[in-house]
Amino acid sequence: MKAFTGIIALALLLTGCAGEKGIIDKAGYQLDVRRAAQAAYPRVKVLVIHYTADDFDTSLATLTDKHVSAHYLVPDVPPLHNGKPRIWQLVAEQELAWHAGASFWRGATRLNDTSIGIELENRGWQKRNGVKYFAPFSAAQIAALVPLAKDIITRYQIAPYNVVAHADIAPQRKDDPGPLFPWQALAAQGIGAWPDPQRVAFYLNGRMPDEPVDTASLLDLLARYGYDVTPEMTLAQQKRVIMAFQMHFRPARWDGVADAQTQAIAEALLEKYGQR
Repeated sequence: MKAFTGIIALALLLTGCAGEKGIIDKAGYQLDVRRAAQAAYPRVKVLVIHYTADDFDTSLATLTDKHVSAHYLVPDVPPLHNGKPRIWQLVAEQELAWHAGASFWRGATRLNDTSIGIELENRGWQKRNGVKYFAPFSAAQIAALVPLAKDIITRYQIAPYNVVAHADIAPQRKDDPGPLFPWQALAAQGIGAWPDPQRVAFYLNGRMPDEPVDTASLLDLLARYGYDVTPEMTLAQQKRVIMAFQMHFRPARWDGVADAQTQAIAEALLEKYGQR
């Protein structure tokens, strides 16, 4: 009888533990989650913005095949349901999507491992007479993107300088989302980085915006901000890095030429957000 009473008491004790706050019952074991480690950090640190360079149906098919993926796809004109724009989630945020490819940002590689990717349905660029012309983004698409991006940034406490273009993290391969993406307007809503105009003017220091500057000095600034700059880069590769920066922060001129305005913007960004 005493043995039976002991078994009952043990069962009641275990039952009490299972119902205790911070104790989770699993099949064959229990988890105690009452003590969380302080040295724990979210996997997601970067938000990468892309364009699909195709229509919605083709983009959806591409992003759901076996070769490439992204967490979200935002249509050019999202359909409204109960007054809200609909966005397609293709990969759960806790899972890795293959959207960044070979990439580098602020000393980190393998950005797929630490980022969330948002694809925007957009035709990308077409070349006419040797000149690239980029397709604009619709107001409805950007309006749908804003709350999604804000939610992601808040969930993972993503720093402004880690909201980036695909071109920022892979400038030798990518142009997206291009110079028509409204980075400045989004930064005003808390999405991404943008330099303070008065500090840009301070660093411009009376120079003409298109005054040539030393390319190596500019590239040093861009490397300190986060771009992949290496000593063995060719002149064409250097130009691609400068062009990616300009498409993001100086969209009025993105020819890849090192000039005073680009340099002043880079200095103002480093002052505001620090270096990697």
